[in-house]
Amino acid sequence: MGSERLKTPELSETDSPPPRRSALTNLWRIKKYLYPYRFRLALLWTMVLLNIIAGLAIPPLVGAAIDGPISDGDLRGLWVFAGIIAALGAADAILQLVRRYMQTTTAMAIEADIRAALYEHLQRLHTGFHDRWQTGQLLARVTSDLGMIRRFFAGGLVFAITSIGMTVIILGQLLFIEWRLALIVAASAVPLFLIGRKFFMGYLPAARSEQDQSGEVSSAAEESALGIRAIKALGRGPLMAARFEKEAAELRDRGVRKSLIASRSWSGYDAIATAAIGAVLTLGSVMVARGTLSVGDLTAFIMLQLALLWPIEASGWVMAHGNEAMTAADRVYEVFDTEPAIRDRPGAKAVDRGAIRGELVFEGVRFAYEDDSREILRGVDLRVQPGETVAVAGRTGSGKTTLVSLPSRLNDPTGGRILLDGTDIRDLRLANLRSVVTTAFEEATLFSMSVRENLALGRPDADEGDLLEALRVAQAEFVLDLPYGLDTRIGEQGLSLSGGQRQRLALARAVVVKPAVLVLDDPLSALDVHTEELVERALEHVLQDTTALVVVHRPSTVALADRVALLHEGRIAAFGRHSELMRTSPEYVDVLSAESEEVAA
Repeated sequence: MGSERLKTPELSETDSPPPRRSALTNLWRIKKYLYPYRFRLALLWTMVLLNIIAGLAIPPLVGAAIDGPISDGDLRGLWVFAGIIAALGAADAILQLVRRYMQTTTAMAIEADIRAALYEHLQRLHTGFHDRWQTGQLLARVTSDLGMIRRFFAGGLVFAITSIGMTVIILGQLLFIEWRLALIVAASAVPLFLIGRKFFMGYLPAARSEQDQSGEVSSAAEESALGIRAIKALGRGPLMAARFEKEAAELRDRGVRKSLIASRSWSGYDAIATAAIGAVLTLGSVMVARGTLSVGDLTAFIMLQLALLWPIEASGWVMAHGNEAMTAADRVYEVFDTEPAIRDRPGAKAVDRGAIRGELVFEGVRFAYEDDSREILRGVDLRVQPGETVAVAGRTGSGKTTLVSLPSRLNDPTGGRILLDGTDIRDLRLANLRSVVTTAFEEATLFSMSVRENLALGRPDADEGDLLEALRVAQAEFVLDLPYGLDTRIGEQGLSLSGGQRQRLALARAVVVKPAVLVLDDPLSALDVHTEELVERALEHVLQDTTALVVVHRPSTVALADRVALLHEGRIAAFGRHSELMRTSPEYVDVLSAESEEVAA
């Protein structure tokens, strides 16, 4: 993913990830999430060891029974062997049952911890990061990639350790029974290693390619779901379906290529392991015929060698899951390693809402986006007095929305500074700052939760009276007529409501917070003229004790403001009362005339 540097020389902040680590290193870094479960994992590995011992104790007992009670016709002795073998088998089954439950629940708990940490980190990353990344790619990392990591820890890692333990114990037993036959088994490790090495080199990039494409498919599905109304209205369903099918077909092709790499390797493992068993059986039979090896020992040897088939075959599965987990960890740490570009400065302080007067001052504020060298703001100087409402007017593209994104630090200036009651806002704690500076956007964003939860999002302790007052101000009492009133759950993005209804709810949500500074980015654009007038009247009362910065696109919204700032080519070109600017600023008259024509059109 592309990543650029945010131009904030005062803080030397960056949202660019540090030098990339290898996929294996990133998987190893997951260990910090295992630490809280260390005692549970220690018990799990103990059970794995007991599981291996119980299972591998059976073949030697079978061999001893053949050479002992069975050869001697000792039925009583045979029952003793049968009882011991049955007890070991039962212990092995019980240990497996408990172990699998523990490893699954522990891995799911680890996955939940990583997912929570990743989500929390995403919340700290500034809006520029989210603008550059596709939502589907982030969604894939939070869901499918973490699922792959969990499956590795729940299965792959346990199987890997189990396989290594079984292999070491079995080889020791084989050497003890007959070292010459054991050499045949050991020799088969050479081609197995070569196949595994080739598998590892080919599977890792194939797995990464498939997981990246999975993110593209998620993005295509997410965009189609969010834009379903536009797709239907434009009759472009077949076009979008063809686009999605193309992405899905590419995902299928990459998955097939990955599966071919795995299947070739696994078939090679099976062929080599089977050939080794055939060689041992042939040579062992000759040794039994010559009397240099007993039937019981040959039986135990073959049983142990058959038990070795599982670790050999599982090694391919383990490597496949290991490769997928490494690429998943690599993708997850692309996000984790991205440092928040906007964060608290060392020594940042909290402020009490009651102590804030609300004076907002822009001093030589400059701003340029990371992927664009052109400056949007080129030295803005503006002072908003406590309790004053200032409207920001300007032509489309003049930087109005960029300007009002700065007081709540959705973006940071690339030059100059912004003061709140004489304190640089970057010296205030972020969470605290955003509790006293609240923004309502033109594009209203609602969440798939109840109306009450949406309204109280910025102030969870708001009571019923606060919510009803905010609804009155925003002329949003229509929610009281919904099936369950404030407890009615609205759909994703609030699409079950009209644009004007969504905008009024978003405005009410901002009013509920009762901030010291209220920033309104043309929050009335989707309202009809009558509703706009009612909202403006109610807002006049709310704004009496609140410092407000209001972006205006409609001339009628200017009525809310005490003074107006005209933004032109990244600077404040004129500042004063509406009536004064109408007399002294031709540029201001032209802007309002152009916006009036747009509204009329």
